[in-house]
Amino acid sequence: MVKVIASSLRKGNVVDKDGKLYVILFAENIHPGKGTPVTQLDMRRIGDGVKVSERYRTTEQVERAYVEEREHTFLYRDGEGFHFMNPETYDQVAVSEAVVGDMAPYLLEGMAVQVSQFNGIAISLVLPQRATFEVVETEPTTKGQTASSSYKPAVLSNGVRTLVPPHIAPGTRVVVMTADGAYVERAKD
Repeated sequence: MVKVIASSLRKGNVVDKDGKLYVILFAENIHPGKGTPVTQLDMRRIGDGVKVSERYRTTEQVERAYVEEREHTFLYRDGEGFHFMNPETYDQVAVSEAVVGDMAPYLLEGMAVQVSQFNGIAISLVLPQRATFEVVETEPTTKGQTASSSYKPAVLSNGVRTLVPPHIAPGTRVVVMTADGAYVERAKD
C-alpha cells in the first residue's frame, strides 16, 4: 500500500478505506468557483460488490493498493462468468459478471483487454476504445428530414441500440465506442 493524493486516483485503481479494498469505477475532480476542490469517487467493494460514493479533498492522502495489470484475450462466457487467457503464460482467469458489468455486450471472442488483478482476483478490466459490429436492424430513412438530426436508430449484432447516419443499412459493419456505444465510422474491412 502506498499513500497518494486523492486527485491522482483514476478508474481501475484500488484503494484501502477502513481496512476494506475498493476498486474505483469513476473518478472526477470538481473545482467549484468558491471553496476547496474535491475528488468524487464511485467505488465497488471487492469483497461483496457493494457500491459506494465518496468525496475527498484533492490534497487528502488515500491508501492505494498495488494492482497487477496484464493483457488477456477474451475466450468465452459461461455460468461461472467471463473467461480470459494470458497470451504469454496461457493461464486462464474467470471474471465475474459483477466486474464486467455493462461492458459485457462489447466483448468479442479473441478481443485483447487489460485485466487488473489484486492478489490473483480479477477486479476490473479495460476494453479497447473501439469495436466493430454489424448493423442488424435500422429504420428506413425519411427523405427531407434535414431540420432535425440526420441520425437514425439502429440495433447492432451485440444487441446494443445506437444512432447511425442515414446511409448505413442492415448488414453494414460499423465501428462504435465501447464506453457508450456511440457510432464512430463505417468499418473499413
